Amino acid sequence: MSEGMSVTEPVSIDLWSEEAVAGHHRLYARLREGGPASYVRLSNGLDVWLVTRYEEARAAFADERLSIDPMNVDEARRRTFLALDDRGRPLLSHLLNTDPPGHTRLRRLVSRAFTPQRIETLRPRVQEMADGLLDAIPDPGRPVDLIEAFAYPLTAWAISELLGVPVEDRDDFRAWTRELLTPPVENTDGQAAGIRSMFGYLTEFIRRRRSELSADATAESQPDLVSALIAASDEGGRLDEGELLNMVIVILTGGQDTTTGLIANGLIALFEHPDQLRLLRERPELLPGAIEEMLRYDGPGSTAMPRFATRDVEIGGVAIAAGDIVFLAMSSANRDEGAFPGAAHLDITRARNRHLALGHGIHTCLGAPLARLNGQVAFGTLLRRHPDVRLACASDALRWRSSALLRVVADLPVVLTPPARPEF
Repeated sequence: MSEGMSVTEPVSIDLWSEEAVAGHHRLYARLREGGPASYVRLSNGLDVWLVTRYEEARAAFADERLSIDPMNVDEARRRTFLALDDRGRPLLSHLLNTDPPGHTRLRRLVSRAFTPQRIETLRPRVQEMADGLLDAIPDPGRPVDLIEAFAYPLTAWAISELLGVPVEDRDDFRAWTRELLTPPVENTDGQAAGIRSMFGYLTEFIRRRRSELSADATAESQPDLVSALIAASDEGGRLDEGELLNMVIVILTGGQDTTTGLIANGLIALFEHPDQLRLLRERPELLPGAIEEMLRYDGPGSTAMPRFATRDVEIGGVAIAAGDIVFLAMSSANRDEGAFPGAAHLDITRARNRHLALGHGIHTCLGAPLARLNGQVAFGTLLRRHPDVRLACASDALRWRSSALLRVVADLPVVLTPPARPEF
């Protein structure tokens, strides 16, 4: 704590326990009642601030005193939170952990390759994959895990197609992603192994792509995102090897579980609100807005990447000292009644839905267009082909996967209605 700042005693909360993850909306509701920010001690012994109300979280996303660069916190706390040894240190430097002006340069370069137009060209292929996955389910009348049979392979395939990575490697990426997203207090060795494996594979993959590119290649002309990232240029500057590698890793790790979670969590939300499920079946044109409401109501992102106070800062009247770690609890902010009347209810017709599920400001999720495309195709296809899809277990029997930043259901057993027979 800085001199003159008041000392607050942290409240011990195990945010990553199975019980806390399953009931985290109730937990955050209690924290919001207590104020805009709460000082808590995590299960790994780290003391952090949780910003749980909407206006304060939205403002904190843009507060320059809150750095996203983990090098702006002392070594002991950085190691405690990230649990990375020197082998994993390169992962600390990427777009999601960089402040301006470095972030501005990286974002501008990446944006030249990662365009909404490039994402939109994937729609026919994603649609083809969605239909193929549903066709492959042998008996729609029997329970099936929709994550393993549909949501995850659809997401993994779309990212692999976007990047140009062979689809047969997606199982490896899934394992690495989960190791990276497992709370460090539980799986330090697994995280380090996942980082090494992913770095090794992608280093060779990028090397091959670079060797195939001509010197005058432009980002817009490339058939896949990795090649476009290699070719992206801004005033003669390009991504160096480390920046390129980290960007590909961010896209892989950031896109798989989050988009899978959007599909799974969103379907659970519809099951909890049968009136909204019925409305979406009857009015499929509401789907784009419904995706936004699913993101708000129970998006896969629990908290944003941690912030590090570079100076004393006040958030909603709460004094936070320089050097403290701050988490912006997006899922809590999105349930704030002050910002979203009827926040605990799913309303797919909700207007002016300025949720924080995909971040805000300069750190808005770069992959948001891909997540939205996957969500629209997934829900549109599923509800068109199996309009009476239903949950195959009690909702309180669902298992939620523990993660430092995500809240995603571990599996989703459903019964799909057999496809309608054509009329002759």
